[in-house]
Amino acid sequence: MSTPRMSAPGMDALRRPGWLTFAAVVLISFGIMRVISAIAYFADSHKVNDLSLGLFGDNLFLWGIWDLVIAALAFWGGWSLLNGDTTGRVIGFIWAAVVMVQSFMLFTWAPWYAAAALALSLLVMYALSVTSDWREVT
Repeated sequence: MSTPRMSAPGMDALRRPGWLTFAAVVLISFGIMRVISAIAYFADSHKVNDLSLGLFGDNLFLWGIWDLVIAALAFWGGWSLLNGDTTGRVIGFIWAAVVMVQSFMLFTWAPWYAAAALALSLLVMYALSVTSDWREVT
């Protein structure tokens, strides 16, 4: 037995699958966290992990730029997913792949952060994959 669709104008968000909403919320919240991280890198804060042997060496300014790029991707993808655009799926997959690669690079210096970022990127990929047949009906 199927349940009838709600047709109230305020119920449009309820038609979107929960996994897709989860992916959008993760992208946006991860983007906020990356902006805060970039501010810390730009301030050359002593609270930042020692990444002197990392990809960009001890130049924290480049890590800040990198975090801003990932944050921009996350905001764009999350907003696009909430609007029901297919572009958000593509950006979400690209974001998840970039975060996965960065997580593997950071396991030596920040293992808990890398593991959490890897898990979130895998969940976002899963969410985008299982909802691939859903399309926004206008």
